[in-house]
Amino acid sequence: MKKRVVSILLTAAMAAGCLAGCGGSRGSGGNGGEGKVINIYCWNNEFKERVEAVYPEVAETSKDGTITKLKDGTEIHWIVNPNQDGVYQQKLDEALLNQADVSADGKVDIFLSETDYVNKYTDIDANVAMPLTDLGIDPATDLADQYEFTKVTASDVNGVQRGSTWQCCPGLLVYRRDIARDVFGTDDPQAVGEKVKDWETMEATARELAAKGYYTFASYADTFRLYGNSITEPWVKQGDIVVRVDQKIMDWVNDSKEWLDAGYLDKTVKGQWNADWNQAMGSSSKVFAFLFPAWGIDFTLKPNWDGENGAWAVTNPPQEYNWGGSYIHACTGTDNPEHVKDIILALTANKENLLKISSDFSDFTNTQSSMRQAAEDDANFASEFLGGQNAFAYFSPVAENIVMAPLSAYDQGCVELIQNSFSDYLQGQVDYDRAKSNFETAIMERYPEIKQVQWPD
Repeated sequence: MKKRVVSILLTAAMAAGCLAGCGGSRGSGGNGGEGKVINIYCWNNEFKERVEAVYPEVAETSKDGTITKLKDGTEIHWIVNPNQDGVYQQKLDEALLNQADVSADGKVDIFLSETDYVNKYTDIDANVAMPLTDLGIDPATDLADQYEFTKVTASDVNGVQRGSTWQCCPGLLVYRRDIARDVFGTDDPQAVGEKVKDWETMEATARELAAKGYYTFASYADTFRLYGNSITEPWVKQGDIVVRVDQKIMDWVNDSKEWLDAGYLDKTVKGQWNADWNQAMGSSSKVFAFLFPAWGIDFTLKPNWDGENGAWAVTNPPQEYNWGGSYIHACTGTDNPEHVKDIILALTANKENLLKISSDFSDFTNTQSSMRQAAEDDANFASEFLGGQNAFAYFSPVAENIVMAPLSAYDQGCVELIQNSFSDYLQGQVDYDRAKSNFETAIMERYPEIKQVQWPD
């Protein structure tokens, strides 16, 4: 079991080295004083911007943005690698492999993970993310106000929390007001919410939109996260070598095919995170809605919109879902445990800091009491981009009802590769059986220890 888990993290050939090199509970800094360099591994500037916005010990930032200096002279060095194509994880895993052999100033102190692969790094056998209690953080008291599902997501199989997040990522339906007025005669969020309140109602609404020449969503990929959040078993059970494809995933394939054939989705938009998808967010598009959490509105929709503010609004989705979340981990072997503890508490437990992050960056943050407060505070949390609407009023009830799907260390690969394989089918490039075969080949190439793919009956 241990060898298989670590092979996910660093490949089987590196397994023994990681377990030897990444062991220990505190690191040399715990007894010998704090180091002078805090190395933080991440994939963009999002975490850096939030640290510099709310962490009171920040003094200045280097001109090139790679170093943040603290008031006590300690330097945060930001090691940034792109998430795409697994580059970030590859670079991080290489650093974790060398953790025991590098100098104190070269050690990884903090690293981030996403929900799609957090389980890989919180695994008890990998032992690369320290239990928060080893830092002196008690999740039961220090993090009592966090949304419970985020705490569970950052915990190992024994329920020991090995990470914390400032984010909670409930998703909403974000829609074009002008299209709503044209088709429904109103753009009121409550009225539109009734038109999209569940999947049966959503399909009837899709017919209305299509009759007037509009697409409900841009791409079949836009709905994947909602189906994926509904699986009842993990992709790979603990200690297993079988990928089990949940029926909900195949429901997504079949429903996507029906919606494409019915004209409810734009056939020219093939997946997400490409030029066609970005253009579907522009003013000349006929796409009615997108399914986004707060970061999706701020980082994706807003930059791609070329019209005036107030053109978009939010309402309830057809089902509760979560998409994303960046988890902060203290790396086993850090020589800066006190600094790391202080940063984690400042960024994920301090209510006022989290409210500031929500106000400054539009993040839906991870204290329940502050998000309820934001939901009722239109004066301070209304969105200029959404024409003065307070999106937190819609995010908050979704967040309180989220139940996370069971996670596994293989989630990122399974989620990426199942979409890639069946995108080819939905685009008419391969037949259904070939798409299944292609997924089997791809997943076993990504994870050689996987020996079988089990499909639902």
